[in-house]
Amino acid sequence: MKIIKNLSEKYSPLYFLSSLGFGGLSVTFFMYLVFMTEHKEYPIPTFETLSVSLSSANILTNIMTVVALIGIAISSYAHLKLLFWNIKEYRLFKQTDNYNTLKKSDSEVQLMAIPLTFGMTINVAFILGAVFVPKLWSVVEYLFPLALIAFAIAGYFAVKIFADYASRVLTTGEFDNTKNNNLSQMLAVFAFAMIGVGFSASAAMSHIALTSGIAMVLSILFITIAGIFSLIKIVIGFHSMLEHGAEKETSISLWILIPIMTLIGIATFRIIMGLSHNFDMQTSSISHFILFSMIVSIQVIFGYLGYVVMKKLGYFKSFITGDEKSPAAYALICPGVSATVMGFFFLHKGLIPMGIIDQYSLPYFLIIGLLMWIQIKTIRVLFTLNKKMLLISK
Repeated sequence: MKIIKNLSEKYSPLYFLSSLGFGGLSVTFFMYLVFMTEHKEYPIPTFETLSVSLSSANILTNIMTVVALIGIAISSYAHLKLLFWNIKEYRLFKQTDNYNTLKKSDSEVQLMAIPLTFGMTINVAFILGAVFVPKLWSVVEYLFPLALIAFAIAGYFAVKIFADYASRVLTTGEFDNTKNNNLSQMLAVFAFAMIGVGFSASAAMSHIALTSGIAMVLSILFITIAGIFSLIKIVIGFHSMLEHGAEKETSISLWILIPIMTLIGIATFRIIMGLSHNFDMQTSSISHFILFSMIVSIQVIFGYLGYVVMKKLGYFKSFITGDEKSPAAYALICPGVSATVMGFFFLHKGLIPMGIIDQYSLPYFLIIGLLMWIQIKTIRVLFTLNKKMLLISK
């Protein structure tokens, strides 16, 4: 099977979400290593800690570790392959009339999928380095500033793309509210939240106060931007949907708050950890439990609402199992990935520290089983979409 080429005017920046999806899957596999392997001296699993884990006599842990590492490797490879494919196709698309039309319409917000995906690429690179590069953590304090620079570049382009779009709309009044009966405009919020959570990693893990402090300020900056525009765009989107009804093809956007809330939740948690490690702020398991409970509650509400609406509109039968094609359908992967990731955080940083669930108990494995089911379901949908829209038979 090969990937189609030269889509030209048929290309959409939303195809970047195909690459984003595989990047997200690598994070879901990483969660098993983060929460189910020993790494007491490090904030995350490393090549060294995983080597020790694999040398143990625990067969189940060894199998889980190997499967997770294979999953990370395959997902990361697919992420990078589709990233380069998108870059090439996007360059061709920029030479078409459809690109100029997009730049003059409300769909210009789709360009925010580009910095969003590059933000994920930086996260994927960090995961690959941690688990596959020996002794990387010995020089990690030199890498954190480089990560800040990388996210700053992605953040600059995110702000520039959005500012160009927003300034055009605000100065010309060309925004068509009747055609935005969805939450697709939240793609910009998604991108800002991705940049924010990227900065928060250095804020939490660096032991140098200056590095951690700069990372916190930048993370808070982008999370705040995401929060402000999230409120604005939710109001606009729901006002239009209540007046005109949700549009079938873009109804998937009702689920976009699921990944956004995961990113905001993890960024907030990491900032709290950074304040605790480097600036002596007191934290408690209660605050973490409340934080993640609120995040999961919002995700459940919008998850159920979105499912009911899409089911009534026939979205799944048309764009997943049916013959209709829409690059926006790749947005389905993000909620599955985010629900899995947030599930791990809620379980291990919310429920277990509070004593509500014991680790490795029956309720624990039931929840892990649910998260695995969501992950597998997400993988199946992603491969279905790829076969339907990107792959061609030899």
